Amino acid sequence: MLIVPLVLAVIIAAAALFSFLKAREIEAANPNIGTLTDIGGRRMNALQLGAGPNADLPPIIFIHGASGNLRDQVGAFREKLEGRAELLFVDRPGHGYSERGGPEDDLPDGQAAAIARLMEKRGIDKAIIVGHSFGAAIAASFAVLHPEKTAGLLFLAPATHPWPGGVAWYYNLAAVPVIGPLFAHTVSLPAGLTLMDAGTRSVFAPNRRPDDYIATTAPALVLRPSEFRANAIDVVRLNAYAARMAPRYKEIKAPTVIITGDSDDVVLEEIHSRGLQRDIEGSELLWVKGVGHKPDYVLNDLAIAALEKIAGMPRDLQALARAAEARIAAAL
Repeated sequence: MLIVPLVLAVIIAAAALFSFLKAREIEAANPNIGTLTDIGGRRMNALQLGAGPNADLPPIIFIHGASGNLRDQVGAFREKLEGRAELLFVDRPGHGYSERGGPEDDLPDGQAAAIARLMEKRGIDKAIIVGHSFGAAIAASFAVLHPEKTAGLLFLAPATHPWPGGVAWYYNLAAVPVIGPLFAHTVSLPAGLTLMDAGTRSVFAPNRRPDDYIATTAPALVLRPSEFRANAIDVVRLNAYAARMAPRYKEIKAPTVIITGDSDDVVLEEIHSRGLQRDIEGSELLWVKGVGHKPDYVLNDLAIAALEKIAGMPRDLQALARAAEARIAAAL
């Protein structure tokens, strides 16, 4: 009668050991490119790039989405923006190389507060806040709760409003006590590695994922047990949080641009992007046909033009969006 439990225990131990060793291997292959800063009780990681002598934009802070880390937005924006502004690419609490902190970091308002403290530590008084996907919920919360630090907002494929239905089963499983940590330490990493290529392609679909995306952005970091569980808690708690916070978006007065595609299979753009346009007075929505969940890459030039307009430069974003739409249609 003891054989079955013993075999099960051996399998679990072997899976946990594999995950531990593989997590260390992932970290070795993708070392920290940022700097850790103590923000009070925990450390946050960020890559900060100074403005050049001919800078023409205010400071910009980039907040990555679920299952990501700062490398994702670095890959999208660093090359074209470095020197034009002070740039701060943030690992959200519990992601990349940032420490998770306490229960306050389980929700977007707590993560927004962490970013506000990081700004103070890094000497940034006010910035344009860029949020992709889940990061947009943090950007919106930041603008509501820290308006004095918000120079403008750029939302990219945002997830900001309550939506019908739930989330994937593995998020729910990983987020619960006891079973969640066990799942994260045994199953999620090997399963995630198997699905990594197809999963990242689906996030970009129907657009083409850059060939070097996995190598340069290190999405495998999210498969480490502690980060996988933090990510799951983020995702599971977002819907209820958005239902509470969305009514306050009308308080936002900062210049705002929203960029979304009509082919996003990750978030319902008609709920989130249209909701932001409705709730934030004066905001501008750029809805581009043929674009999925990664406008930060697929519509990178449009996103940079949006940053310029937020900073006060004259830009016809609707015309640029239609031009991008024609280019994408030709590529598809």
